[in-house]
Amino acid sequence: MLIVSIVVTSSIFVYFNNNREVEELSYTLFLKHLKSGIVKDVYLTDSPKLKVVLENGNEFFTDNPRAQGFKEELLLYNVNVIERSQTVDDVVMPVIIFASLIFMLVYFRKNMFKQAEKEMANMSNIENSNLEIKIGFNDVAGNDEAKESLKELVEFIRNPDIFKKFGARLPRGVLLYGPPGTGKTLLAKAVAGEADVPFFAVNGSDFVQVYAGLGASRIRDLFKKAKEAEKSVIFIDEIDSIGKKRKGGNIVGSEEGDRTLNALLAEMSGFKENEGIIVVAATNRIDVLDEALLRPGRFDRQIEVELPDVNARHKILNLHARNKPISNDVDLRKVAEETVYFSGAKLENLMNEAAMYAIKSNAQEITKEHIDKAYYKVLVGDEKQDRSYINKKDKEITAYHEAGHALVAKLVDSTNRVTKVSIIPSTKGVGGFSLNIPTDKIYKTKRDLYDNIMIALGGRAAEELVFGKENITSGASSDLEKATEIALSLIGSLGMDETFGLLNINVLMSRDIKDDNNLIERTKEILDELYKETIELLKTSRDKLEKISQELLIKETIDENDINRIIDFS
Repeated sequence: MLIVSIVVTSSIFVYFNNNREVEELSYTLFLKHLKSGIVKDVYLTDSPKLKVVLENGNEFFTDNPRAQGFKEELLLYNVNVIERSQTVDDVVMPVIIFASLIFMLVYFRKNMFKQAEKEMANMSNIENSNLEIKIGFNDVAGNDEAKESLKELVEFIRNPDIFKKFGARLPRGVLLYGPPGTGKTLLAKAVAGEADVPFFAVNGSDFVQVYAGLGASRIRDLFKKAKEAEKSVIFIDEIDSIGKKRKGGNIVGSEEGDRTLNALLAEMSGFKENEGIIVVAATNRIDVLDEALLRPGRFDRQIEVELPDVNARHKILNLHARNKPISNDVDLRKVAEETVYFSGAKLENLMNEAAMYAIKSNAQEITKEHIDKAYYKVLVGDEKQDRSYINKKDKEITAYHEAGHALVAKLVDSTNRVTKVSIIPSTKGVGGFSLNIPTDKIYKTKRDLYDNIMIALGGRAAEELVFGKENITSGASSDLEKATEIALSLIGSLGMDETFGLLNINVLMSRDIKDDNNLIERTKEILDELYKETIELLKTSRDKLEKISQELLIKETIDENDINRIIDFS
């Protein structure tokens, strides 16, 4: 950039100096103009040419005679003589260029120092990544299948000779994948803790560097340290930062990311059989990883760490309640049933927030009320205390909108639980909410997905039904986003649409085969059909919609018992 700046600035300077449209006349013609009295200004300099300005404003250059008495002669003809040792451009432009160069040098030098400090900090993180882990599998609740698979690795690290005797080769690398917060890092730590070996933990982003070759060098340093420890666990979190698929499947050797990935592949291939070193990696996006990482000899064992089921959630809640004073009125099994789709990290946050509420209220124990408050805080944030700015009409719109969600949830499937409906705005920007808890099941059917779309559209449908098509509001934006997401997944990922059949759009997109218009058109058709069905469903139960809305306007918040009473579900 510095070189380009110099070239551009110099070119501009040369261009303007060499492209001045000023005529050059002979000295004889100059004398003729002088005697005719039409010369106005003459610029005297040390250069071989004189600049002359005529009375009519025309300019030209002529030879400089450099003779004694030349100035006096010009003055006799009433010419304005301007003496300069150099032209203004000759002085100003070099100064500007020089000052620009100095500024750019200082700027780039400063940024290079900042980048260097950042790189050194990252290097320090890697150098200090060796940790002693004191936790084991007993400290990890849920994820029983993943733990069972990882126990083999612990035995392998402890006593690799047994596997050697039977000619068995355990995976050199294990990839843990799944949604965020499901305990992938905790499982990796438990492996090192159970095996009682050093734990080298790094983040994939630590290897993403500006300087060529630095990321690859750090990979080699990390594995060198692990080998010096003889038996160890190397943990690379967010491996998708360095392990993404290479462009078009081709290796572009000049790219720093590819160099780093190649170094990782080479180090994993270079392990000796039964060396006692295990590489564990974690990612939320296994679909973006390069195939070379997943082949046998690299991360050939892939373990999915899923969101916990109801039994796993119960175990996780019990684990996080061990060091907390829990009241006898708290049923953690019931809490587990109400926390569908909660990850382990979210459950830990729930119990922590409940403890914070108990401290705030000067309570001796964590009660059911504290857990309920924490539950809604984790989901939608704290209730806003000042609600004086909400006018009557907005409150009414919110009531019908949330009543629409709640009613549709119960009408499409009576086993769905609607535990709380509120029209109180929260600190997360939610104007109100309807908390719908679906039945906890392993698989979702096509009908389940359709029902979820209808529940998401229930708020907008209620608005249109009550206030008219011209008075629908912007409150359904997040609902429409969710509905569109489910519809696209149904069409493009799950093969549940008759028009698109069993095609997986993600595979087509990865191969640059696009059919965006047809996909958009089909998604719109599904959403339009289900929206009409939702409106018809609400029309047939208009009286129940009115009752829920009116009770919301009076109480602002209603619970599961109120909903079941209104719509006659027990």
